[in-house]
Amino acid sequence: MAAADLSGDQSLAPVATGKPLARVARSAGGGGPQLAIQRLLTQAFRRLGWGVADQGVSSLTNVAVSLYVVHSLGAAQFGAFSLAYVTYGFALNASRGLSTDPLMVRFSAVGVRAWRRGVRGSTGTAIAVGLLTGIVTLAAAVLSGGIIGAAFLGLGLTLPGLMLQDSWRFSFFAAGRGGQAFLNDSIWGVTLLPALVLLRISGHADVFWFTFAWGATACVAAVAGVLQAGLFPRPSYAWDWLVRHRDLGTRYLIEGTLSSAVMQVRGYGTAALLGLAAVGYVQASVTLVGPITILSLGMGLVTLPEGARILHRSPRRFPLFCWLVSSGLALAGLAWGAVLIIAVPRGLGHVAVGSIWRPTYPLLLPQTVYMVGGGIAAGAGTGLHALGAARRSLRVAIIGSVVASAFAVGGAATDGAQGTIYGLAVGTWLGATLAWWEFRKAWHESKRTRAMAGEPAHAMVGEYDRR
Repeated sequence: MAAADLSGDQSLAPVATGKPLARVARSAGGGGPQLAIQRLLTQAFRRLGWGVADQGVSSLTNVAVSLYVVHSLGAAQFGAFSLAYVTYGFALNASRGLSTDPLMVRFSAVGVRAWRRGVRGSTGTAIAVGLLTGIVTLAAAVLSGGIIGAAFLGLGLTLPGLMLQDSWRFSFFAAGRGGQAFLNDSIWGVTLLPALVLLRISGHADVFWFTFAWGATACVAAVAGVLQAGLFPRPSYAWDWLVRHRDLGTRYLIEGTLSSAVMQVRGYGTAALLGLAAVGYVQASVTLVGPITILSLGMGLVTLPEGARILHRSPRRFPLFCWLVSSGLALAGLAWGAVLIIAVPRGLGHVAVGSIWRPTYPLLLPQTVYMVGGGIAAGAGTGLHALGAARRSLRVAIIGSVVASAFAVGGAATDGAQGTIYGLAVGTWLGATLAWWEFRKAWHESKRTRAMAGEPAHAMVGEYDRR
């Protein structure tokens, strides 16, 4: 039965690695705490490497479609595909908030049996979300018509498989099996590239078929995930999963969909104010900053479960860990922005996005400002999620999303495509400031609660936020 498989006690069981450091050292074969720390750092960097590699494959798969569409179909159809992709991001954030975010918080590094029970419910919930959002997207396709409707049709038919494929990635990382996630995303990429070539050769080069091929090959990887995990998703467990994890899932759902709403408002607002071609220029600039997106999302696959492990092993180092996440991503964004500003006029732009690189180039400076702000916010977001401070992270998402949306649309109205990204960047910096303020309050509150209760850090994850 679902209730037995998703036992609340097992979902909150202490992680297998939650042992005192001296015991970790002894179980590792001696050598003292210093050797144990070195081994723990080595394992952490290995997991981070798999996270970046996996996100690299996933993002390159999406970038390959974007580049193929922009080179094959032009700015208008690329703009339609971009709207479909933004809609996919909205569904993805909803699925993650309800299914894989609670899984990452409560099932990272648990025993195999507990992990399998959690994954059955989580992946089943992802399928259910995909079915619901797929139906809504198909209805939107009928109402929209034209090239936008064609893109939505290709997306709506494949959303359940897209949601399941994404849930396998997080499931594997929760178990520390980053190599399996990398393999699954590689399967998607390997099947997608020949599918795109076949469409071009067969004369089906339009936005519907490109979008459908992108989603259908994700369904192939989703089926492969079943074989890799050795278990079947249970959509019938979805309601039980939602009920048992409603304290996190409901807030993460709102948080994720609000974050995605920033992109929705920017995309649809830019299209309404400036036309589909402007959406294509904005998406082209997003493609150019893709390596930082890959790095950021790849680290996100690892930093949440890694933060949970640090809370178990050495809580005092947790704020430093969050600060290092932000510093690394902010510096990486600044460096890559400088590279783009120098290299795009010297040939990189034409190679990457073709003839539309010239109207895209003025967008790179505001994109750099936005990347740095996003990096600064990342560490605080990781900290809030690892602490289970869903109420505080939701507050950050609501205020940040409203502010960023208002600035983005206002920027589009006053200064075109360049203005919308500057507006988004300003909103992101304000949101980052709020995120660190909330993290600081959450961290001090969790320390006070642990001190009063005399309990270890992991025992309080998510508890103080539910009071």
